[in-house]
Amino acid sequence: MRLDSPDRPAGGSAFLGSDIVAVDAVAKGAVVAIGIPGATPYGSGALLCGTAPAAIRAASQRHGPNRAHYDFDLGGPLLPPETRLLDSGDIAFDPSDFAANRARIETTYARLLSRGAAPLLLGGDDSVQIPALAAFAAHTDITIVQIDAHIDWRDEVQGERWGLSSTMRRASEFAGVKAMVQIGARGMGSARPSDVADAKAAGSQIIDMRTLRAKGLGHASNCVPEGRPVVICLDVDGLDPSVVPGITGFAPGGLGYADIVELLNGVAARAPIIGFNLVEFVPENDIGALGVRTVCRLAMLGAGLLARSAKS
Repeated sequence: MRLDSPDRPAGGSAFLGSDIVAVDAVAKGAVVAIGIPGATPYGSGALLCGTAPAAIRAASQRHGPNRAHYDFDLGGPLLPPETRLLDSGDIAFDPSDFAANRARIETTYARLLSRGAAPLLLGGDDSVQIPALAAFAAHTDITIVQIDAHIDWRDEVQGERWGLSSTMRRASEFAGVKAMVQIGARGMGSARPSDVADAKAAGSQIIDMRTLRAKGLGHASNCVPEGRPVVICLDVDGLDPSVVPGITGFAPGGLGYADIVELLNGVAARAPIIGFNLVEFVPENDIGALGVRTVCRLAMLGAGLLARSAKS
């Protein structure tokens, strides 16, 4: 296997029973699941969420035969007729070369986008998003919609500038990122007061949970500029941990699944969703398969929204 080409999915199971297709064979307009176990972990290099892509794919198998059924969260079939749903496997992780990991991710995403595909990222911790967002921002001007308990604006942690706590700060430095809406922050994370000030000074609209509850989900979606392509960055700790317990950044008081459905449909009504990143699920911390079923459902919602944007 070349280091710049994705592995086949672990165990051979593709997302929702889709066809497994190499990146360079992806058809224009296809929705493509791509697993990214890791990029730039802190400390020893151990992956927090490395088993998540395989767990999501495994949970999706029971839904594969029902892809044409009516989906009430989307107002029609999960995937519109003639949608090509593909799986291009996992991008290899090298625990000894984080820069090479990031380069592989960015190159793979650039290839997918050049082929007119809509990538569905099955992560992986938040650091895997940075090179993916770099590829999106190089391809076209974008708006980032982040759903997360944390704003991820640290400049560095333990001397590392490309880790999971720096995702949105790094993304803000890409010229093609024209707007950022950050939804769901609450409690105490790694952000210092200066990080919040920097985010606001850079133009990020931070809609914390108190503001979201006061002003509503419609307010959050209406903060997204109309027309400009959107990349959804969904860290599953943005949901309340009673909904997805398989996380590390425990922060009570988050969004419910129905909140995500309403919010993302509102965003899709304002602008095309061209990328959907699902990160920070830790299967080892799950309870009774509650989290993996919800995260799988979020991935299915992402696939449906990507497919609808591709058809519009």
